[in-house]
Amino acid sequence: MNALTLAAEATNSALTAEGWSFLIGGVIFAAFMVLLLITVSYTNVGNRHTVKPEELDTHRQFKTHPEHHEQH
Repeated sequence: MNALTLAAEATNSALTAEGWSFLIGGVIFAAFMVLLLITVSYTNVGNRHTVKPEELDTHRQFKTHPEHHEQH
């Protein structure tokens, strides 16, 4: 890490190693926030619709909603 700091100080760049780390971290954080916004918006759209009854599939190996199958 010390070599990275010395190399960053040797260059005449506007961003140091610490600056680059904050910049990259900020971009990654912003990308995750955009993905979170997309996920929440799809959840809100899904909650607006009523649940459709599931038809009985006798070939299904794992029943994901047993309460729907007990009604038949």
